[in-house]
Amino acid sequence: MDASGEAGKGGPTGLSRTAEQPGQTVNVDLCFVPAIHLADDHLPAVSGSSGRLVVSPSATTEDAAAERTWPGRVFEQAEVPYAEAMHAFVAASAPRLAPGHQPPPVPLDQQDAAARQRTVRQQAATLRDQRRQVRTQRHQEDIAWQARWAARRARTLPDHWTAATWDAYHAEEVQWRALRAARQATLAQRQAEDAAWRAQREQVQAALTGTPSAPPWLAILVLTDNCTRQCLGLPLFLAGPKVTAALVVEALQALLPPDLAFLISDRGTHFTAHEFARCADAHGFVQVLIARHRPESNGIAERFVRTLKEWLADQAWASADDLAPRLVAFQHEYNARPHQGLGLPGLSPDEFANRIWLL
Repeated sequence: MDASGEAGKGGPTGLSRTAEQPGQTVNVDLCFVPAIHLADDHLPAVSGSSGRLVVSPSATTEDAAAERTWPGRVFEQAEVPYAEAMHAFVAASAPRLAPGHQPPPVPLDQQDAAARQRTVRQQAATLRDQRRQVRTQRHQEDIAWQARWAARRARTLPDHWTAATWDAYHAEEVQWRALRAARQATLAQRQAEDAAWRAQREQVQAALTGTPSAPPWLAILVLTDNCTRQCLGLPLFLAGPKVTAALVVEALQALLPPDLAFLISDRGTHFTAHEFARCADAHGFVQVLIARHRPESNGIAERFVRTLKEWLADQAWASADDLAPRLVAFQHEYNARPHQGLGLPGLSPDEFANRIWLL
């Protein structure tokens, strides 16, 4: 097992806890694995930050250009105390997008299979909503037309015709013929709209039918101590990519150390929900959200996930019940193996946790 666990350059991870640092720092992340796995099968790199599994995006040229100024550079300043650097990192990593701002949509042909399926389903829902609005409008138009038709049929003609009554009758007939022509044009337009709507519906249905359904996945919550690299727990969620923040918080509350000061996580929906903020307030720790497009900011958890998936690649399981004991075995083996990324090389995370007072 490779237990190097080295953090990304200049990130908030990989720092030793000393007497001046109040409390522990814990790194958390979510690891997604298929519900059924055969030995030696490839475990793809996936992300569940949006609440659905997607292929992890690669770094862009713009991200690479921001290397010199990203918020994690504050940790390269040795004179800055640990707690002060953490708070500075939190402030510098605040959201840069204005409230309500939405990123531009990704073209359908540039999305992965899961993203394409979500896009097509959104198109189907939009099409249904538009059709419902059209039917409501048409119903109101039909009611108005039926009222006009009933009034025309209920009219009475004069017994004696005069020039005035004839002129009024003629004007009414001209108006009625104009209304009938408009009604016929409306009905013709409806037929064209219906044909276009049916074509769109068939196109969306064909896309949905041709999109393969996603296999079931399981979610593993990863908790590692920032200083000792100890794995504090590996809760398993049957909900997979649909795991909620409430489930994550419930699992965390049973595993967080009592002297926790900082908790490092990415900006996924599981860690930015109101439930997570309430958990931070209740336990008195500061949540440190990593910089955008900078997974190395949470390098210890990311490296742990990689080590976990490399270990699981040789395992086989057919259900969550089969996977759970394997996670227990991995946690014990990981914490007991020598770790070259520690302050005292050659020690295991468990041994280092018992000797941290030597630093």
